[in-house]
Amino acid sequence: MKKLIIFLLMMLPLGVFAQESKIAIVNTQEVIQAMPEFATMQKQMADMEAKYKNEMQVMQDEYNKKYSDFVAQQDSLTENIKMRRMQELQDMEQRTQNFIQISQQDFQKKQGELFTPIQDKLKNAIKAVGDEKGYTYILDPQIVLYQGNTAVDATQFVKAKLGIN
Repeated sequence: MKKLIIFLLMMLPLGVFAQESKIAIVNTQEVIQAMPEFATMQKQMADMEAKYKNEMQVMQDEYNKKYSDFVAQQDSLTENIKMRRMQELQDMEQRTQNFIQISQQDFQKKQGELFTPIQDKLKNAIKAVGDEKGYTYILDPQIVLYQGNTAVDATQFVKAKLGIN
């Protein structure tokens, strides 16, 4: 009797592994690009980029004007004025570099702020589909190294959960 119990306890883990795993794939890039929130994010990012480009162009135009004025007048300027204008040009270059750096940081921060809710919404939809359909694993086909013919493509289920056609 004791041997039978030990045998059954040893066989119990094998029964767990013998259960069939349901695996699905979801093309997250396809779903994200179909989400209306993603189109809104792209529009906001394009608007922000245009504003930064316009401001950069204003700064560049101002620098170019001051530089050309300096070059045209440098022979007639006193040494003190020439040094001051050269310093102004260097200051403008430094402000431009600072603007570029700060604008890139702002752009990345805004992109993260706008993209995080999209990722969260997608993640929640994938989880809901997984729970509803009883999938053990849901994978992105861009990450999977091998996919047999037993995996279910759940992309349409996730799109449906998000209300996307």
